[in-house]
Amino acid sequence: MKSVTPILRIFDVEFAKDFYLNFLGFSIDWEHRYGENFPLYCQVSKGNCILHLSEHFGDASPGTTLRIEVEGIEHFHKTLISKDYKYAKPGLEMADWGDAELRLGDPFGNKLVFYEKK
Repeated sequence: MKSVTPILRIFDVEFAKDFYLNFLGFSIDWEHRYGENFPLYCQVSKGNCILHLSEHFGDASPGTTLRIEVEGIEHFHKTLISKDYKYAKPGLEMADWGDAELRLGDPFGNKLVFYEKK
């Protein structure tokens, strides 16, 4: 086996881009639509983390939780807080098992848990 690429359901392209690109710092790798006035399917990435975002019915269910390992979680946390994003003010917590965790909900009900093993 190799890597896993999760698909996350989105409902508003501009809100998704604001959250994933402007707030979290991902980049768009590619976008696909079957034609004008069709739903968006795209790939975003940051470092080795690759996510697919889809407006298509049936591609994914809102409410998915992802655990994303990061290096330098304190710096990542400070970067996010400094953006003063209206919809998320994440905290940084130590889990009982020792990982540092930053938990966020995206605008579509998906949960992202960024963590660093300590």
